[in-house]
Amino acid sequence: MTLERHGFQAEVSRLLQIVAHSLYSDKSVFLRELISNASDACDKLRYLALTQPELLEGGGELAVTLTIDKKAKTLTIADNGIGMNKDDLISHLGTIARSGSAKFVEELEQAKSADDKVSLIGQFGVGFYSAFMVADNVTVLSRKAGETQGWRWISDGTGEFTIEAADKPTRGTEITLHLKKGESEWLEAARLEHVIAKHSEHVALPIHLVDGAEPKHVNQQAALWTKSKSEVTTEQYRDFYRHLAHAFDDPWATIHYKAEGKIDYTALLFIPSMRPFDLFNPERKQSLKLYAKRVFITDQSDEILPGWLRFVKGLVDSEDLQLNVSREMLQASPLLAKIRAALVKRVLSELTKRANDDDKAPYETFWDNFGPVLKEGLYEDPAQRDELLKLVRFRSTASDGWVSLADYIGRLKEGQKAIYYIAGDQLDALSRSAQLEGFKAKGIEVLLLTDPIDEFWIPAVEKFEDKEFRSVTRAGADLSDVKADDKKDEAKKPVAENIDALISFLKMTYKDAVKDVRISERLTDSACCLVADSGDMDMHMERLLRQHKRLEASLPRVLEVNGSHPLVSAMAKQATKDGDWPELAETAWLLLDQARIQDGEPPADPAAFVKRLNAALAKAI
Repeated sequence: MTLERHGFQAEVSRLLQIVAHSLYSDKSVFLRELISNASDACDKLRYLALTQPELLEGGGELAVTLTIDKKAKTLTIADNGIGMNKDDLISHLGTIARSGSAKFVEELEQAKSADDKVSLIGQFGVGFYSAFMVADNVTVLSRKAGETQGWRWISDGTGEFTIEAADKPTRGTEITLHLKKGESEWLEAARLEHVIAKHSEHVALPIHLVDGAEPKHVNQQAALWTKSKSEVTTEQYRDFYRHLAHAFDDPWATIHYKAEGKIDYTALLFIPSMRPFDLFNPERKQSLKLYAKRVFITDQSDEILPGWLRFVKGLVDSEDLQLNVSREMLQASPLLAKIRAALVKRVLSELTKRANDDDKAPYETFWDNFGPVLKEGLYEDPAQRDELLKLVRFRSTASDGWVSLADYIGRLKEGQKAIYYIAGDQLDALSRSAQLEGFKAKGIEVLLLTDPIDEFWIPAVEKFEDKEFRSVTRAGADLSDVKADDKKDEAKKPVAENIDALISFLKMTYKDAVKDVRISERLTDSACCLVADSGDMDMHMERLLRQHKRLEASLPRVLEVNGSHPLVSAMAKQATKDGDWPELAETAWLLLDQARIQDGEPPADPAAFVKRLNAALAKAI
């Protein structure tokens, strides 16, 4: 047989170095990871066998078997599940086949503690590589269900792996760990039983242990979700969540209930306390597992929960769902639609309860992790908007912490008719924006939005409690309607004389470079700023579209100038003199470039900007 050598994907090589030398503070989790992978392989086979029963022939009862060989110093974890062929071994074990893998490894390398690294690798689902913590050589022998050819994968976890055809009488996978010196504890049956009881007690298939004698059944094989809540401890929920989600954190919330009546089903849902690494994967897949009468059906059904709740982990087991359900039937199932509606209601109810707790810190932690995803529901699910609007939280100019819309409404100023917001990429940059100056001067709170989804849900929602959402980057902010606090109600600085002549000159100078030039109501300290005209696209939305190649050129904006600013006053004085004012024209272009830079945009012509700036500095010196 031909022996093929393959190099690991670059990210895998780096990952293996981290795993082998500095990953886990508790090495025993390697066993949990390998048993969980074996359990998943059996679940997948069970599902495929619903429509292809021949795949189960000759394989016996689905189970996981651990075999100790003290003489050879090996531990083998075997299953008779779906198995892998040559292509599967290369793609599953030689690459990290997810977007953002390079960034993941970079974050893993930068993690400060072993616990941080555990969390990251658990989130990314690459637990197979944990085998190299205790083994200096790993052999994988596998045969895919429905095929006759077996394959052997071997690696020492350094830079490459080999693959060759091999004889394997039955389907499934055997992972043999050639243990490192000093790792002999994993050859002790009592030690393995203790770890299995801790991490894998509720795997929904038998786990057998072979130590030179007859196989010993070492787990309860109980479906945890079939028990009542009073029979399950917090530790059992935690361990089951970690097994089910391949996670290392504790669940932030656990929702366990049984529905009886027109529809019979059991749900066991978990909200993680840490953000999964692939939460923002463009595919937006949710991973809730669906069972029918305790038989696994699928974990790839978008019909169980909407994409904006994809962070929820767990399972649903229905007594009414047919065992031979197909993908097409799932998509059109009225039963599943009712279950989905009930699950969404339960999750939102739990979030509402947590959001209303006197101790705000736990909910704010949740919002830090999953708020941007939950806001997707405001755009996608009109039926849930009222509930979701009570749950959303924001940063604002009036608080260092998170702010609810109810908080904002309670702080409205006299005469204020809108909920004001500004959208951008960086919180610090937004809070310093010149466009906020007039709002700050009158004590008007402005929401600071930094999630891309904000540009989509706000136009869809439009209002909250009859108050319109209004961007401060649009012209016509109506600040004159709002009564300022007494302490901030200072007399307005006088507008420069001949300001109208300057405005006319700027319009003629800029021509099509701007849509209009106006005196600003919002500026108090800055000389100028760019804003979108009423009815035009918001400025941050335009930048997002240009970044994603959905818009070719910038849209012309309105330039607002501060008529009381010393620079503008000096320019207005110069505009009263006779002549063509060529120097004033150069200053005008510097003013416009200044507005662009202040808004995070480059000057329209960087070379011309530098030339004008140098000339101005030379004259000043």
